[in-house]
Amino acid sequence: MKPQAIPRRGLLKTALAATAAAPLAVHAQSPAVSWRMQALWDGGTTPQKFEERFVARVAELTGGRFKINLFAAGQMVPAAQAFDAVRGGAFEMMKTFDGYEAGKIPAFAFTSTIPFGFAESDEYEAWFYERGGLELARQAYAPAGLHYIAPTVYGQEPLHSKVPIRKIADLAGKKGRFVGLASAVMGAMGVSVTPLPTGEVYSALDKGVIDMADRGDLTANFEAGLAEVAKFVIVPGFHQPTTATSYVANRAAHERLPAEYKAALAVAARETSAALRQNILVNDVVALEKYAAKGCEVIRFNPADVAAARPKAMEAWRTATKGDALATRILESQVAFMKQLGLLA
Repeated sequence: MKPQAIPRRGLLKTALAATAAAPLAVHAQSPAVSWRMQALWDGGTTPQKFEERFVARVAELTGGRFKINLFAAGQMVPAAQAFDAVRGGAFEMMKTFDGYEAGKIPAFAFTSTIPFGFAESDEYEAWFYERGGLELARQAYAPAGLHYIAPTVYGQEPLHSKVPIRKIADLAGKKGRFVGLASAVMGAMGVSVTPLPTGEVYSALDKGVIDMADRGDLTANFEAGLAEVAKFVIVPGFHQPTTATSYVANRAAHERLPAEYKAALAVAARETSAALRQNILVNDVVALEKYAAKGCEVIRFNPADVAAARPKAMEAWRTATKGDALATRILESQVAFMKQLGLLA
């Protein structure tokens, strides 16, 4: 018998209510601290504007004594080098997508997105905050000398294609840009996968190096010009139905922070997650209209076709653990929750 679905709107507790109205108490003797943070996105884009709000909120919560100097993607180091740069102490913090490092740390495949998995961002965020996911992510980062602060969880990342993709079977034989667990799952669907950095997606589509790609949410991708180089927009983003990017700090630097500064990071991170998600929800409809105005065709997949491919995706999930104990624990935790939600039989 299929488990009874838990009401989705009742999953999350209102953890921020007590902190939204007023700054955290900062002791008079708390030191002034200045950090540097490199984000995932280009300057001026919508996601980067939310990182600006994040660092402003941290400053507000600490009475201006904890300042985070924000840099856009690639401003300090190339995106692919940010992990090692923060680990080595070149700067204190990054916004990242865990899937970039999933080849080295299998657990990261499952703390970034679950292809064909959680259907809504609230479900995925509930796993982090209510089902121990936050602590599991911290365990995954700790051996690298890094501290996982919190995720930013939002909805689907659509698929942008130069050729029409109208059903799962059409994926076979195509060349695509995917990272993390999505690369393993799409590979199982017959896609020849290239894990390009985000900043190279436009060029790769433009030059025909790839046929299709995921990159970011609909608005961010429109701002990046993907409507000019890929005339087919496929939704829902079955390969990445809900997404978690991550605030990650050098662990030694984080440990040196006063407790109230650590709390400020956690509070600002969770507020930013909710704010960005709601912004995307509102703007997805507007973004689709903009794609249509640029001559793009919006293709909507049949849910039954997506559901039929889920067993193959689940096989790829298990393979992606690579037998790693922590990755297996994370996947088992997520599968158990998905079953309780009624997403899996």
